[in-house]
Amino acid sequence: MNLKIDQYAHLDSLIHRWNPRLKLIGLTTLIFAFASTESLKIAVPMVMVTGGFFWLSNLPLKFLRHRLHYPGYLLLGIVALLPWLLGETVLWQWGFLSLRLEGLVAVGLIASRFLCILTLALVLLGTMPFLTTVKAMRSLGLPSLLADMTLLSYRYLYEVTDNLTTMRRAMKLRGFGQGHRHHHSSSGHSSRRRFAFVPDSHELNRLASLTGSLFIRSYEQAEHIYKAMRLRGYGRSPSPQFNAAHLCPPAPPLSTRHDRVLLVATLAIALLFILAKWLL
Repeated sequence: MNLKIDQYAHLDSLIHRWNPRLKLIGLTTLIFAFASTESLKIAVPMVMVTGGFFWLSNLPLKFLRHRLHYPGYLLLGIVALLPWLLGETVLWQWGFLSLRLEGLVAVGLIASRFLCILTLALVLLGTMPFLTTVKAMRSLGLPSLLADMTLLSYRYLYEVTDNLTTMRRAMKLRGFGQGHRHHHSSSGHSSRRRFAFVPDSHELNRLASLTGSLFIRSYEQAEHIYKAMRLRGYGRSPSPQFNAAHLCPPAPPLSTRHDRVLLVATLAIALLFILAKWLL
């Protein structure tokens, strides 16, 4: 499982060179403007603007496709019933099933907002290292405790994934997943057999044990990390001689023309979408 969202942060593009703090302000404002959209008429320009930002970022299309894969399934499961249940204008009917116009409009609006918001979030997080993103949020007023928890949570995802991979590999080497294989003879051809995997109760118990062991191991590891951090002085007030600049270097300057132009253009686009919402 590839959890690294900043694997293309080393690329060189207009969005990559954008100052992290101004990029965070501009794209976050645009995301909130897209989230407030309530008309399907704005969906097409919204998708076009999102595509423009993604094109300027030089991120590969497979990066977006891979990240949209599983959230897309979740969205499909949520909105699949809306065209059949929402609204009164029937477009097509077969028996008790009725395809309704208002439901289709709602699905189009939800899908377009979902695609645009998630794509902009990937452009924001994928064009700079995650540590730089947290530093930018910290410089904009995020409490230090929340910044530390964000970094630890992001780092801990890799630990949990590694533990799960190791445990699954060990169980597979010990025969987990084989189950009982039942032989099914095809009609008229006794020599041809099909094998069907049927998990038994023992393997279900092992799977439950794997899940419980993963949670227990994750909790124990988190507790050990917390104790180690406390022993090293985490949470205490820094001494007057402590110089925080050695651990957190200053952010890039904000006064470049490139950064200001991009910020103003992004905020202007967000303002246009907000005004379009009230006019429509």
